[in-house]
Amino acid sequence: MSGMEIGLWVLGGVLLILALRVHVGVGMLLGGVACYLIVNHGDTTALLFTINNLVYARFSNYDLAVIPLFVLMGQFAIHGGLSRALFKAAAAFIGHWRGGLAMSAAGACAGFGAICGSSLATAATMSQVALPELEKHHYPPKLAAGTVAAAGTLGILIPPSVPLIIYAVLTEESIAKLFMAAVIPGLVAMFGYLVVIRLVAVRTMASVPRVDKAGWPQRWRALLEVSPVLLIFIVVIFGIYGGWANLTEAASIGAAACGAFAVVRGGLRWKGLYQSLIGTAEATAMIYLVVVGADLLNSGLALSQMPAELASWVADSGLAPFVVLLSILAIYLLLGCVMDSLSMILLTVPIFYPIVVNLEFFDLTYTEKSIWFGILALMVVEIGLITPPMGMNLFIVQKYSVNTSLGTVSRGIVPFLYADVIRIAILVMVPALSLFLLNLPGSG
Repeated sequence: MSGMEIGLWVLGGVLLILALRVHVGVGMLLGGVACYLIVNHGDTTALLFTINNLVYARFSNYDLAVIPLFVLMGQFAIHGGLSRALFKAAAAFIGHWRGGLAMSAAGACAGFGAICGSSLATAATMSQVALPELEKHHYPPKLAAGTVAAAGTLGILIPPSVPLIIYAVLTEESIAKLFMAAVIPGLVAMFGYLVVIRLVAVRTMASVPRVDKAGWPQRWRALLEVSPVLLIFIVVIFGIYGGWANLTEAASIGAAACGAFAVVRGGLRWKGLYQSLIGTAEATAMIYLVVVGADLLNSGLALSQMPAELASWVADSGLAPFVVLLSILAIYLLLGCVMDSLSMILLTVPIFYPIVVNLEFFDLTYTEKSIWFGILALMVVEIGLITPPMGMNLFIVQKYSVNTSLGTVSRGIVPFLYADVIRIAILVMVPALSLFLLNLPGSG
């Protein structure tokens, strides 16, 4: 068999294993082992040598140390009750608008994502905080559930983002630059969701009484409660971009500050601290297992020459660059129906990345194409979290919704998917949205 055939058979086998509900890390490890054995005709020498060196080579990478720190910061935010404070603050300012409580939930998801970095954690936490309030004020179940499921995806769009860190490690790109590039697209995503909520609310909530408008004393108190959260975000982000702290130092500061704030405001006690540490250990172990599995699989595919052959075939095919890019994004959308975001990034980036960066788009440099594609991939992966039948956010929100079926949640997400498709189209045609902050004087 040719290298291309070996790679395609192995990838097909991995997808079959994942469809049988085998853990994604184990599935990719098995795929990597199979690839090495097929290429080397059953000789295990190269496989054992690779396994012997792979784990140390990957985890001696200093950049990966930020993952448990950002996960810990999110755990402190979850168990410290910071999500409820964010929702109350947003509701105090816009809760009286038509659809304002749902818009508050979307804004709180964006704020929580800025200190969490996980869409699943954002969706789970905000479901417990926002859904009871939306149901209490008679919001339509489709709008309430759809809002939290869609806005939960902001957890990986607003920096810090674990999938972006993984993308940076895989492509040897700057994590700080990717975080900076994600800011404007993340804000565009939030604005698009707010517009959708407003349009749906105006059409479906004419008979629903509005929430009483909060007075300025109440607004100031709510804002004061979340001011430390905003300060933590500002310190972490500007510490990274300002150059006075590297990524790991900024993440350490953010985790310590978030934990201290959660303790001071009374939301974090010994039980919460224990749960935060255990949750961080479990999430980090899962991520690292998937990373090792992807490394072995990608190493095996590289040995088969499948990614290089595929990139050469695309370059020689004469296909327009945008046709290739849109085909890749369409594959991401299909994979998103059956795979989680981290698995998609780890499985596909080593294959698609060499193709994209070697095509011509708007006279972008190699680095600009690398960052632009990273943001696009993240955006499309995020859509997979809310795409039936396997969108994880849909299951999470349905779990916390009272008497709301999965079908109702899936129907409620449809208007937000329209907004997502429009946003992706804009980001494809206007790379400057992703690259604007990077091109500012002094941002390099």
